[in-house]
Amino acid sequence: MHNIADRAHGAFPVSIYYAFKQSDTGSDGTASTGWETFIEAVLRAGFAIHGTWPMRTELGNRMIGSGTNALASSIILVCRRRPDDAPQIPRREFQRELKEVLSEALEAMLGGADGASPIAPVDLAQAAIGPGMGVFSQYAAVLESNGEPMSVKTALTLINRQVDEVLGGETFDADTNFCLGWFDEVGFGTGAFGNADVLARAKATSVDAVKHAGVLASDGGKVRLLKPDEYPADWDPQSDNRTPVWEALHQLIRAYNAGGESTAGMLLARMPEKSGDIRRLAYWLYNACAERKRLPEEARAYNELITAWHAIEAASHDTGHINVQGSLDV
Repeated sequence: MHNIADRAHGAFPVSIYYAFKQSDTGSDGTASTGWETFIEAVLRAGFAIHGTWPMRTELGNRMIGSGTNALASSIILVCRRRPDDAPQIPRREFQRELKEVLSEALEAMLGGADGASPIAPVDLAQAAIGPGMGVFSQYAAVLESNGEPMSVKTALTLINRQVDEVLGGETFDADTNFCLGWFDEVGFGTGAFGNADVLARAKATSVDAVKHAGVLASDGGKVRLLKPDEYPADWDPQSDNRTPVWEALHQLIRAYNAGGESTAGMLLARMPEKSGDIRRLAYWLYNACAERKRLPEEARAYNELITAWHAIEAASHDTGHINVQGSLDV
């Protein structure tokens, strides 16, 4: 890395193609020590990272990858030499700047830019490292409260935390906030009514209200969230007087699974005002399923919906955002 940095011309960026298994699972949980070590080497060489982009180069069904924790993507790092007189900043200033930069960058990634599809949830965490490390690496050092330089590992943790805050948080409707909390506890499994009741009150709703919204099954003292294939096919958001974002997302997945992009687009055309929140919730749930809950099938559903989002929106506009009376059987 030092040799590359020494020979880099200031007028041009340097693209580094990085291929390494992104996570190692052990007794201390899941970490990305190889990735962290590599970024540290890049920064020590004098580079500032201006962008990262995942490249889908490996097939999960190849012989060496079958049933193993094998490489899924390679990463492109876009770098430039960091000025020799780059300043140092305190941690609190770094966090303030990180929040501002990542919020704008994630908005572009989630919404798509220049007519492109939103970035797939499976690639979001790696893509977000680019603007986040762009803030971190432009400085000679980010200083902790004790005066020591912040480590790359800590910077990556703060970047991931900021991504989670942008995607989740208590920024949805009350019913969806309850569903998020309940999903964090039991996923699509079953839990005790009493626990659900306590959570629902804290989220300014009730178990009965969420059940009435059509996203929850509650019977015999047990509560569980419905899966997409359990939602009714004759649902019409324009005749539903209680439509949490959670319901809208999973109805859209059901429609997409049933009839593809055109069918999902017809349904989205009836609730265009929920488009942004649906996307944001899909990203949050993908991260939860893939990273915390280890639910690969559920994670795949959220990823596939976002991957097809551009085509779904195009189908929605072809249908027309019109207020049609009656139900639409999709």
